[in-house]
Amino acid sequence: YGGMGLDFSYNIAVAEELGNIRCGGIPMAIGVQAGMATPALTRFGSDELKKQFLVPTIAGDFVACLGISEAGAGSDVANIKTTAVRKGDEYIINGGKMWTTSGCQADWMCLLANTSEGPPHRNKSLICLPMNLPGVHVAKKIDKLGMRSSDTAQIFFEDVRVPSKNLIGEEGKGFTYQMLQFQEERLWGVATVLTPLETIIRETIDYTHQRKVFDQPVLHNQAVHFRLAELATEVELLRSLLYRTVALYVEGDDVTKFASMAKLKAGRLAREVSDSCLQFWGGMGFTSEVLVSRLYRDLRLTSIGGGTDETMLAIICKHMKTLPSK
Repeated sequence: YGGMGLDFSYNIAVAEELGNIRCGGIPMAIGVQAGMATPALTRFGSDELKKQFLVPTIAGDFVACLGISEAGAGSDVANIKTTAVRKGDEYIINGGKMWTTSGCQADWMCLLANTSEGPPHRNKSLICLPMNLPGVHVAKKIDKLGMRSSDTAQIFFEDVRVPSKNLIGEEGKGFTYQMLQFQEERLWGVATVLTPLETIIRETIDYTHQRKVFDQPVLHNQAVHFRLAELATEVELLRSLLYRTVALYVEGDDVTKFASMAKLKAGRLAREVSDSCLQFWGGMGFTSEVLVSRLYRDLRLTSIGGGTDETMLAIICKHMKTLPSK
């Protein structure tokens, strides 16, 4: 379908390199395209559906977005209210989605909707939804604290008619498919923070070496260089956890626990590194002229998007009885 046929470890290599972009919004938008809105279509979609949506997305001719979160259901995916009611050879969709990355410019959405009245984990389906259909309303572009180079939309659906053939895989399996997509999304998110965190630390070392307070460089304070050494060590530990998790995933193992651990650590470490380093920049750190202040805002999303820290903790607790398979 136009891809290179490489395994998932190459996605992570790309994600890590994209961290060299000096903001968080662009790597995130590329991640939605490459590893958040498309894995279920790639794995479970029909050949016809892949040709219609996956081929132009891989080619870069289509922009994809992921329609999961709603105003009343963020990390609580099972509680979404959007419905897709089957009538003949069509689904009629009503509801809305919130915090949709690339939603203002997307050509299609990988939409999670309730397709029956059954139990919440077995009544959902994923549907390829063209965004130019009648009844699709992009209500607004959301003004955000960070990730400001990435458009985030609030979207409403009013009697949107979609061909039933746009269903990804089996009806009622959408929750399961989305949980699988979340694994790749979370690992991508971890990979994209590694390089920015290294960059913040390196630039902070350079700045505190040049900046003098009380007639000596700030870096010459033991508290400063010890703290930076601690943070650099934490980043390397996170990288090791990520690489181990990806290796297991490529081998076909269930990495739910390790991926959740990595996502939790990435979010917390992003906050810790950016906050500690910004402090060492003093007044300059509170301006918009330096990278550390931008990443302080952009990387704050890591603890929220793709499942909050608290959601990761709940998943880890659930899997605490599961021993590592390797």
